[in-house]
Amino acid sequence: MTEAELLKGLVKGEAKSQKALYERYAGLMLGICLRYLKNQMDAEEIMLTGFVKVFQHIGQFENKGSFEGWIKRIMVNEALGFLRKKEPMHLAIEKDVLQMATEANAEQDLATEDLLRLLHELPAGYRAVFNLYAIEGYSHKEIGEMLDISEGTSKSQLSKARSMLQRRLQNQESITL
Repeated sequence: MTEAELLKGLVKGEAKSQKALYERYAGLMLGICLRYLKNQMDAEEIMLTGFVKVFQHIGQFENKGSFEGWIKRIMVNEALGFLRKKEPMHLAIEKDVLQMATEANAEQDLATEDLLRLLHELPAGYRAVFNLYAIEGYSHKEIGEMLDISEGTSKSQLSKARSMLQRRLQNQESITL
């Protein structure tokens, strides 16, 4: 089934098109939800809620840009909404200046699940900004609008998230040595 045929069936509310869309994108969308949420059940719940929104609002897709990108944005927004309800997005500013690591060779050796575990250890705000910027590719301005924070706060939280990840990577390296 082509994307055009799929979209046409979704607009008509056809169950087979909904099933085909789910089967095509469920794995990818679950991966996105898992990057934001700490637990598998929450991620699955948010993914399913996201698909329901896709089905309900398919008429709003204007064929501008990628359909997959449109679905991803819905999933990200659902995950962020869940985070806002469950975890505080504001963060206390650290008093000590964080030192940036010069090298993070461990990044290359990390398995995906190790990286996910490290991401889940970040405070909610750091994790959200890191995911939105480094993985999803949003600008700091867009992140600020999505999270209702300033552009400067987005930049600051990204910097702190990177520093925290680098410190944890270094700690992990020293443990394995």
